[in-house]
Amino acid sequence: MSDAASNPSLPDEPDPNRRGFEAAGSAVSGSAIRLVIDRKRFRDPPTLALEGIEFVVDPGEFVVIVGPSGAGKTTLLNIVGGLDRDFEGRLDIGPSALSAGSPQASNVRVSNARASNAKERIGYVFQSPRLMPWLNALDNVQLVRPRGGQADRQEALALLEEAGLGGFEDALPAKLSGGMQRRVAIARAFHARPTLLLMDEPFASLDEPLAWRLRECLHDLWRRYRTTVLFVTHDLTEAISLGDRILFFAPRPGRIVYEQAVDLPHPRGSGDPAVSEMRARLLADHPGLLAGGVGKEASPG
Repeated sequence: MSDAASNPSLPDEPDPNRRGFEAAGSAVSGSAIRLVIDRKRFRDPPTLALEGIEFVVDPGEFVVIVGPSGAGKTTLLNIVGGLDRDFEGRLDIGPSALSAGSPQASNVRVSNARASNAKERIGYVFQSPRLMPWLNALDNVQLVRPRGGQADRQEALALLEEAGLGGFEDALPAKLSGGMQRRVAIARAFHARPTLLLMDEPFASLDEPLAWRLRECLHDLWRRYRTTVLFVTHDLTEAISLGDRILFFAPRPGRIVYEQAVDLPHPRGSGDPAVSEMRARLLADHPGLLAGGVGKEASPG
């Protein structure tokens, strides 16, 4: 069930000029990230999940990770988010990520090494919205800042309006369509004022018109807040439409096999010919890229 079908009054695109959003405090800046993963293993069954990964993300950059199932994309997000600290390597989040030179220059190879500034705040948007069913939309957004006052409430209302949910703040999740629930999850993530936002295929399984509206909603909020984003997807068109840079992963063990900067101007809407051309060029040069192969000789089959 799409948003527009179930709620004809819901706008297809957020209106950036809606009153109240500027008061929401859009001056959040993003965190820098420096990640080195020598090895990430799982014990049961014994699996080498990630190996030889090194990259830096600049503050406010939107980086997309693309790769097949089994490439360790979600595992990598869990490491960056602090949900999985059992790895060999180093993770720096914040100013220290940009002050230590290139990743290759680091001599630190200590299991579970992590450095971050207390001011860095990490948000996470999963494949499912994960809303509390007994809380209405507004309370779900405010859940990340439960002790906020009237100003925080107004900010949460403004975020819901910017996400296209003005007038639905009192609705319980069961009364919202799947797309609307995902809008609430995105608004909640930004209400936490994250300096780093991790997104694990948040628009998977949605029909394309709805997915595009949610991508536009996400992009508008990202432009306002300039938070750093790490975004996982299987969809190359989605990656080109949203990202500043794409990291392509190969599986078993997960590793980076190709990197592509995306220098196309925004907005990059549905059917954008520049997006289609870049996608076609990438797959012509690397037919097996989405399966983790690089070069014409690496085509699947």
